[in-house]
Amino acid sequence: MLLELKGVEGGYHKKTVLRGIALRVEAGEVVALIGHNGAGKTSTLKAIFGLIRVSRGQIFYDGREISNRDPALNTLGGISFVPQGRGIFADLTVAENLRLGAYSLPRSSPGLIEERLRAVVELFPILMERMKQRAGLLSGGQQQMLALGMALMQRPRLLLLDEPSLGLAPLLVQRVIESVQEINRRFGTAILLVEQNIRQALRISARVYVMKVGQIALEERSATLLEGGEFWHLF
Repeated sequence: MLLELKGVEGGYHKKTVLRGIALRVEAGEVVALIGHNGAGKTSTLKAIFGLIRVSRGQIFYDGREISNRDPALNTLGGISFVPQGRGIFADLTVAENLRLGAYSLPRSSPGLIEERLRAVVELFPILMERMKQRAGLLSGGQQQMLALGMALMQRPRLLLLDEPSLGLAPLLVQRVIESVQEINRRFGTAILLVEQNIRQALRISARVYVMKVGQIALEERSATLLEGGEFWHLF
């Protein structure tokens, strides 16, 4: 088991938004987390990464408890988080953003950084063409690819993705979702995916959790829900 949440509660200041969350992600598995806006999906990712405090329950990563662990330590431990809004540095170039993504790699191993860069641009060739361009001038889809590329510079074992298709045109949504699938296939990265495009999320994930008002309402095989064809009853 790579990631496991047991009865996790937490929130912001004195407001509890997560109420007894229990979920798991196996090594190399893609798991979708879906639900209405405000259901607690983003808060769940933030709790895992250490961005909001867990007041009760436990989070385990690779067999060790990481509840309330510093995000920097989680990054060093092999967890990457790509938030909504891309999480890039708009005033820096594409190359500078990618190298910042490798900040935790030893500076004594420049060859390792170059190796990671080659892997990222092989996955996203458009970034090679835009290396000297300011990231803020990229299209929305290219910015999302850059954000994914920055996360991959760490070569994480677990990737937390928060709405990667948010605000993108339908054609770009398909491209980004395919990129997520390719990351899993090529690098064996486990992915916990929060995604508004339910059908696409189910198509690339093995299992799905449905959230309602801070709780897990359903766990199911993604293929089972896809076969049903209708999703309105989930919410």
